Amino acid sequence: MNLNQIQNVYFIGIGGIGMSALARYFKNIGKQVSGYDKTPSTLTNELIESGINIHFEDNISLIPSDYFVENTLVIITPAVPTSHSEWNYFLERNYQVKKRAEVLGIITQGTFSFAVAGTHGKTTTSSILGHILYESGADVTAFVGGIVENYNSNLIGNGKTVTVVEADEFDRSFLHLHPNIACITSMDADHLDIYGTSEAIEESFVEFASKVEDKNNLFITKELPLEGVQCAINEDAPFKAFNVRIEKGSYVFDVQTPSETIKDLHFGLPGKHNLMNALMAIAMAKTYGTSTDAIAKALASFKGIRRRFSYQIKTDKLVYIDDYAHHPTEINAVNQAVRELYPGQKVLAVFQPHLFSRTRDFADGFAKSLSAFDEVILLDIYPARELPMEGITSQWLMDKMSNSNRKIVAKDDLLASIKASDATIIVTIGAGDLGELVPSIKNILNEIN
Repeated sequence: MNLNQIQNVYFIGIGGIGMSALARYFKNIGKQVSGYDKTPSTLTNELIESGINIHFEDNISLIPSDYFVENTLVIITPAVPTSHSEWNYFLERNYQVKKRAEVLGIITQGTFSFAVAGTHGKTTTSSILGHILYESGADVTAFVGGIVENYNSNLIGNGKTVTVVEADEFDRSFLHLHPNIACITSMDADHLDIYGTSEAIEESFVEFASKVEDKNNLFITKELPLEGVQCAINEDAPFKAFNVRIEKGSYVFDVQTPSETIKDLHFGLPGKHNLMNALMAIAMAKTYGTSTDAIAKALASFKGIRRRFSYQIKTDKLVYIDDYAHHPTEINAVNQAVRELYPGQKVLAVFQPHLFSRTRDFADGFAKSLSAFDEVILLDIYPARELPMEGITSQWLMDKMSNSNRKIVAKDDLLASIKASDATIIVTIGAGDLGELVPSIKNILNEIN
C-alpha cells in the first residue's frame, strides 16, 4: 500500500493511546482524518480541538460522506468487536482496512526505524529516545504509548525520514515492523490470553529480534537469552551505567560506551528501571551517531510521561504519584523507586487491576508486590476488552495478600478512603480508568495539604 495515494484516514477506536498518535501523524502530513470511539475522553477532546471530526455512536450515517471514496484508509484497533457495524461496512465494500500495527509496519518500511520492544519500559524508552533525536535535530517522528510531558502529546516531531515506534508484543503486533535499530527491555510473561504460555511469548520476541539483521544494532539486558549488545547498570557490558547517585531528587551517573566514558549525566525519572530505560535510549542514539552533548542535554531536560511515576503533588508533607503499572514487575518497580526516594515514610497504594485474565494469570505476583506497601486500597477489576470470569475478583486477589492494612473500595467511595489515610506518600497504579480520577484525587489531597 502506498500512503502517498491515501487522501482520507478513518479510525475506528481513535481515542486509544496508539491510535490517537497515528491520527495526529496523518493530520500532520496533510491527510484528512476522522474517526469513531466508544466514549469521549481527554484524548478525543484534544483530537477534536485539533480539527479532527469524531463521533461516539456506531452509526454509518455519522461517517463524513467524503470518506466513502477509494483512496480512504480505514484503521482499526483490536479492542473493537467484530460485530461493529462501521467496521463491517468498510470490509464488505473492500476498502483498505488495516490494523494499527500493520500501518506502523508500512510507515517503518519507508523510514529509518527505531523499535523499542519489551513487556515493560517501551513507552519510557521510546519517549526518551524520541526526545533525544528530536532535540538533536533529527528529522524524526516518534509514536509513543503515553503523553510525553515535554510535548503534551503522544507524538514527538513531524519528521518524514526517521521513526521511533513502540514494538508492541500484544497480538504479535511488533512482527509487522521493519526496525533498523531496536532494543528489548524485558521478556516477562504477559498477555497470556493471547499467547497461552510464557514460552510462546519468548518465541515471539526471538522472532522480533531476528528482524534486526545486524546484531550490533540490537540492544538487550544481560539476562535475556538473545544475541545483541548488552546494557547493564553497575555490571560489565558494552554499555554500562555506573557511579550512580541521587542529587536533589534526580539521578546523576556515568556511562561507559564502546568508545568513550560519558560523565555526570543528569536524569530526573526515579527508579532503577527508568535508569535502564535511559541507558537503552542512550545506546541506540549513540549507535545512530547522535552527539554526546546532544544526548546529555536532552536527557537532563526530559520531564517524563503522564501516568509513568507522574508527580501530582510533591511537597515536604505529602507526595502523590500516579503510575500506569499493571503487571507485578511494574508494581515492584514503583515500590523500589518510592522506597529509594522516601525511606521510612508510610506509603498508600491504590490499585485497579486491569483485565480478568491478567489478574488470574499473575494473582500471586500481584499479591506479593502489593503486600510490600504499607496500606492498599483495591478497586474492582477493570474489564477492558473482557467479560467477567467466574471467581476472578478483587476480593479473591485481596485474600491472597499478606498486608493487614488492605481493603476493597467502590470507585464512588475512593476519595473519602484516601482522605481518611494518614499515609504521607500516595500512589495510584493501574491501566484502567483510574487515570480519569487523578484530578479529583489531587484536588482532595491539596485541600488536606
